Amino acid sequence: MSKLSGKVAIVTGASKGIGAGIAKALAAEGAAVVVNYASSSSGADAVVTEITGSGGKAIAVQGDVSRKSDAQAIVDAAISQFGRLDILVNNAGVYQFSSIEEITEELFHRHFNINVLGTLLMTQAAFKHLGSGASIINISSIASRITPANTAVYSGTKGAVDAITGSLAREFGPKQIRVNAINPGVVETEGTKTIDAAAAEMIKQSVIAQTPLGRIGQVQDIAPLAVFLASDDSRWLTGGTMLASGGLR
Repeated sequence: MSKLSGKVAIVTGASKGIGAGIAKALAAEGAAVVVNYASSSSGADAVVTEITGSGGKAIAVQGDVSRKSDAQAIVDAAISQFGRLDILVNNAGVYQFSSIEEITEELFHRHFNINVLGTLLMTQAAFKHLGSGASIINISSIASRITPANTAVYSGTKGAVDAITGSLAREFGPKQIRVNAINPGVVETEGTKTIDAAAAEMIKQSVIAQTPLGRIGQVQDIAPLAVFLASDDSRWLTGGTMLASGGLR
């Protein structure tokens, strides 16, 4: 039997990148998956098509996780379609490199609304449906530890996600609901490819030089960790931050 057979998962921000990879990996282990997206319906539909084409179960659900009504609607869709909820992956997030001179109120609130408030609102909406053995997985970042220059706002959001992970693990522990975070290093996704080519290459080479395993990450390096944290294999783990950075720290 697959590790997640009979389970239902929501993955936010799952139309591309790490979220898409996690959605596919959870489905491959038997979970029915709600593929949430904010704007890319075509990307989410492609993920659903790949999952269902392989015999899995998935639906695409639009929603802005930073809006309480949308977060509730995403969870309601999971319950309506699949009847239960066992796994929540808070992956939706944004990032932008900004020097202190470039930080604006708009940039600050966009990052904190999606990366932090979105995590809280999705968890709040999901909580009443989660039972013993359920798993919440927050996608944080190694940036919360290495705090690179020009990432004060983004790194701040991920530091908040790490703190939220620990606090909710204590709050939900008595109900046997586990809360953990995955903290990836630089991972090659559609998003990283949109950065200016010269800047992207400079960042890539700098990261590789500092990474003991000598490369940047791939989506397939992260998705299996989400499967592990979603499954009973990690039943004794909660409140943890799993560094997935090739040794960069």
